[in-house]
Amino acid sequence: MENNPVVIGIGDIQQKDKFDNLDEALILMDKAAKLAIQDSGNNEIKKYIDEIKIPKGYWRYRDPGKWIAKQNNISDVKTFVSKIGILQQSLINSACQKIISGQINGSLIIGGEARYKKTRAKIENKDFNETQLTENPDHYIKSDNQLTLNIEEKSLGSMAVGYYSILESAFRAKKMNNFSSHHHDIAKIYSNFSNIAFHNDLGWDEKRYSINEIVDSNDLNPQIAFPYNKKHCASWNVNQSAAILLCSEKIADLLEIDNEKRVYLLASSENNNMIPTLQRENLTKPFGMKLAAEFILDVCNENSITPSIYDLYSCFPIAVQMFAEVLKIKNISEATVTGGMSFAGGPLNSYVLNSTVQIIRKIRSNQSDVGIITGVSGMMTKQSFALWSSQKNIPFKFMDVTEKAIKYDNPVEISEKKDGTGKIIGYTVIKDDNLTKKAVMYIENDMQKRNIVTSYNEQVIHSMENNEWVGKYINFANLQLVV
Repeated sequence: MENNPVVIGIGDIQQKDKFDNLDEALILMDKAAKLAIQDSGNNEIKKYIDEIKIPKGYWRYRDPGKWIAKQNNISDVKTFVSKIGILQQSLINSACQKIISGQINGSLIIGGEARYKKTRAKIENKDFNETQLTENPDHYIKSDNQLTLNIEEKSLGSMAVGYYSILESAFRAKKMNNFSSHHHDIAKIYSNFSNIAFHNDLGWDEKRYSINEIVDSNDLNPQIAFPYNKKHCASWNVNQSAAILLCSEKIADLLEIDNEKRVYLLASSENNNMIPTLQRENLTKPFGMKLAAEFILDVCNENSITPSIYDLYSCFPIAVQMFAEVLKIKNISEATVTGGMSFAGGPLNSYVLNSTVQIIRKIRSNQSDVGIITGVSGMMTKQSFALWSSQKNIPFKFMDVTEKAIKYDNPVEISEKKDGTGKIIGYTVIKDDNLTKKAVMYIENDMQKRNIVTSYNEQVIHSMENNEWVGKYINFANLQLVV
């Protein structure tokens, strides 16, 4: 297939230094783009880049794509910025589909963050001023639905950790694991991740952590939302960027791109069915996620493809475990090429680009490797799967399972009752705006309707941090736990 999409260039960059030696996100992304172009081996590829896509980060630039195009003498290019709530893998998938249909010749996809520079600015008492880019991109890509309910934000805020920690409790209870041993097990996984990151030249954290250093909360590893401490959470304060350059096989042949540089996206799937966490019928096994994973596994089985390397999205341990479960991966501790978002670094809305670049690099170095990368958007709201290989075994296959998932995954109703009884289906302990600990419980009543109950009772909180409360039936008044 002349229009078969192929990756021919990759670039990534990381900076750890004092403020004056660090770049803002715009410059980081430009440097990664230049590396990807250079990596292709033929500067003429710039004539065939028809679009630049960038997932929105913490930065305020409206359209970094146009600026980067100008810096690299790329003309007649359409620019896209995807907002929070869009899968990063979607940018790669849509580029592949456009290449196949002949709409474009090539696509440059870039992401980056410079929150570490902002951190250094505070530490060194420096002014951090981003380049002002006020022109809008040609296209914004955004989701129409909300990631969270108002009642969720009222109890958990907008930070993801509270939602994921509730999912962790539901998964723990579903597995019927011993309470303490479950936390030990996820710390063991993350301990091994830290060792992988330690040996990764682009790993952010330069230390290997023991199981106890991860599972024990202290001043250096404070509890963020039980059972998650700081080392369970993605490290967003990084200076990192990554870029991926795709084109058609026809263009790669025309430019005589080295075959050893070519890596193919054999198959990819997405679930974009957006259901707020509280309303998910099965908190830890969305039907759409199951369908998307089955599509990838079926492609592998039908074509005798055996994946050998993985990078499971690792914003929090529950994401790793959920992906490992649907992909039937047994050795979870090895299911990352980067070392995970806690230790290798987790730029807010572009990590999948980093992990994709690193898995492509591994595949290039060992042509027999086949890799699977997973991605997430929101509170484990959307999921993606991507199958990569140096061998052009099959033409690109894509499946968006959203419409099918909508038929099976229906949002559970929210109860209007503020008093009554219910069963806890997930919970966490988190600090409120006054830094006071509170328990947050997702409950389901006998009418299978959901709500959120909270408690500031110190004995209850202590018990929740030492014993399993998922499955308990509770009484509540005005949505407060009655002890």
